[in-house]
Amino acid sequence: MKINLDYSGRHVFVFGGTTGINFGVAQAFARQGAAATVASRSEDNVNAAVTLLEEQSAQVLGVCADVRNFDAVGQAFEHAVARFGPVDVLVSGAAGNFLCEASSMSSNGFRTVVDIDLVGTFHVLRQAHRHLRRPGGSVINITAPQASIPMRYQAHCGAAKAGVDQLTRILALEWGSEGLRINAISPGPIDGTEGVRRLMAPSAEARRAAVDAVPLKRLGTLDDIANLALFLGSPHAGYISGAVIPCDGGGALESVKPTLEAAGRAAASASHEQGTR
Repeated sequence: MKINLDYSGRHVFVFGGTTGINFGVAQAFARQGAAATVASRSEDNVNAAVTLLEEQSAQVLGVCADVRNFDAVGQAFEHAVARFGPVDVLVSGAAGNFLCEASSMSSNGFRTVVDIDLVGTFHVLRQAHRHLRRPGGSVINITAPQASIPMRYQAHCGAAKAGVDQLTRILALEWGSEGLRINAISPGPIDGTEGVRRLMAPSAEARRAAVDAVPLKRLGTLDDIANLALFLGSPHAGYISGAVIPCDGGGALESVKPTLEAAGRAAASASHEQGTR
C-alpha cells in the first residue's frame, strides 16, 4: 500500500499555529495542499505567519483569539469555517510555561499556565466540536513529557498537561461514535523552539548536554513533529484514537528532565541571590 498524505481540499486549523512547533505543523499541512487557518492571541504573530504561508502559495486565514476567552475561540472557528468549510484536522497547541519552585510560585502564575494549557485546550476542542467534519475529523493536542514525568520547577505545567492528556482520552471515548478521533503528541526537545533556547539550551554547554541526553543523540526538528501530525490527521491513522504519542528521540525522561531541572536550579539560585541583595 502506498501512503498518500495529500491534504488538498481539506481544512486544517492550528490553534497557537503562528510560532514554534505549531507553525511548523501548519507549514507542513499547507505544503501538502491543505487550506490552513492559524490562530494565536498576538496580531503581529498572526500577520507574520500568514505572510510566510502565503509566500509558499498556501491558502491561509489568520485569526486572533486568546484560548482563555471561550467566546473569542468560538468566533475564530466561525470565521474559519465560513472561509474554508468544516475542519478536517484540528491541532490545539497554545501553551505557556516558565521555571519556578512551587513554594515560590504565585497563585496567578500557576493559574495562568493552567488557564492557557488546560482550560484553553478545552475551549478550543469544545468550540471546535460542531465544526469538525463527520465522519473522519481528527483532533491533535500538543502535550508535553511533564504530563507523566514529575519534574521539579514544573508543578503548573505538569498539572496542566496531565489534564490535557486525560481530556484527550475522555473525548476519544465521548466523540468516537461521531467518527471523530482525538490524539495527542508529546514532543521531546525540539531544536529552534523557544523552550529549547530559553529553558534547555541557553548556552553551548547546555545544548551539548541536552543533545547528549537524547538516546538518538540529536535534538528533534519541527519536521519530526509535523510528520507525526500529518500521519495522525490522515486516514492511515483511522483506527488510532485516545493515544498520547511521544516524539522524543527515544526517551523523554532522559532527554528532558535533567536539562529542565538544571535550568530550574539555576533560575532558582539567581532569584535567591537577587532576593538577598
